[in-house]
Amino acid sequence: MLRNYALSGLALVIATLIVAPPASAHHSYAIFDRTKKMTVEGTVKQFMWTNPHSWISMMVVDPAGKTQQWNVEMNSLTILVARGWNPKTVVPGDKIRMTLHPMKDGSPGGDFVSLDAGGHSVTRVDGGRQPVGGAEE
Repeated sequence: MLRNYALSGLALVIATLIVAPPASAHHSYAIFDRTKKMTVEGTVKQFMWTNPHSWISMMVVDPAGKTQQWNVEMNSLTILVARGWNPKTVVPGDKIRMTLHPMKDGSPGGDFVSLDAGGHSVTRVDGGRQPVGGAEE
């Protein structure tokens, strides 16, 4: 009987070791230029209220008049909710202006800093990685 418990315990330890590394993995923010901030204005195409990160997909007209899709990474749902966000803070069709850290390679998109104007909900607070006080984490 003791042998059965030992084998069960060993199987549990092996299963934990196999599952733990992927669960703790997280991507880097190296693709974003965290030394720069830029403001973009556009129309929300989709607000993806998902874990581990939410996303806003928006259509932005560039200086040449061409419409581009920008995908902006936000934070986790836990942080967004703590800062007053909900799944309807921005909805498709909303005209918004946001500040973000741009992509290093210049492609359209970035890392969310703040929602500066627009949105559907009455609550329009920071949903990026900045604490409410405004200093970067």
